[in-house]
Amino acid sequence: MSDATGAGSRLAELLDPLRAAPAASALLFDIDGTLAPIAPDPEDAAVPAGTRDALRSLAGQYRLVACVTGRRALEARWIVGVEELVYSGNHGLELLRPHATEQELDSSVAHDARRVREFVLDLDAEDVSAAGLRLESKGPIQALHWRGAADEASAEQFAERIAGSAESAGLFPHWGRKVLEIRPVAGIDKGTAVERLLTETDAGMALFGGDDRGDLAAFDALDRLVATGALRSAVRIAVASDEGPPELADRADAVVDGPEGFLEVLHLLAHSGGDPRD
Repeated sequence: MSDATGAGSRLAELLDPLRAAPAASALLFDIDGTLAPIAPDPEDAAVPAGTRDALRSLAGQYRLVACVTGRRALEARWIVGVEELVYSGNHGLELLRPHATEQELDSSVAHDARRVREFVLDLDAEDVSAAGLRLESKGPIQALHWRGAADEASAEQFAERIAGSAESAGLFPHWGRKVLEIRPVAGIDKGTAVERLLTETDAGMALFGGDDRGDLAAFDALDRLVATGALRSAVRIAVASDEGPPELADRADAVVDGPEGFLEVLHLLAHSGGDPRD
């Protein structure tokens, strides 16, 4: 975030309604690139200690503090390191409540999630490996990666054939950056996850912070909830990065510089002006 006093003052003013009524406010965050710096290897991602302390403080003040991520819910909690939060994983297919030992799978997709797993297991493992594809099991979602393959173009073509077979089987392929996800249902995104969390929580105000294209769906969800009156107001924070989509900043109410800038947002929110028990 800019060090300019004016920019900090504008951000504080934007957050004032939530800080004044924490018991009626929900805070939702992306993880990678927002709370945690992007790591060259996703398995090395971790939330810094200062951010972890701020999140733990917020969990004791606000009606809801949640992480919304494409990672599995248990993995997300391990990266963040705060058990007091709610974790919505796999774009909302999984839910891990504070201090819970097991993540809840959305009951509506349990059967189809098994079908996705069976579909991937039926693929010829030797052909998949020879094509340069690497399988990642994400529970209800199965992902095939080809970043770093000897021939990425050929690997992508093989993935396209797999996607066609998945569609024929009644499953839902979703394309990312050098990755194909096979999903059990359509319409899964961070927006549906945000709507579910806010509907269950019945908060009057909400904030979402994110850094990537998938976070636009969360912004869309906040827009819909405000338009229908389900929320009185919402704040959208974009975390700037060299790889982030420009439309994220265009849609945001405020833009901060990287996870360090977003930590300043957390610090501002921690200094609330209301009693969380009111």
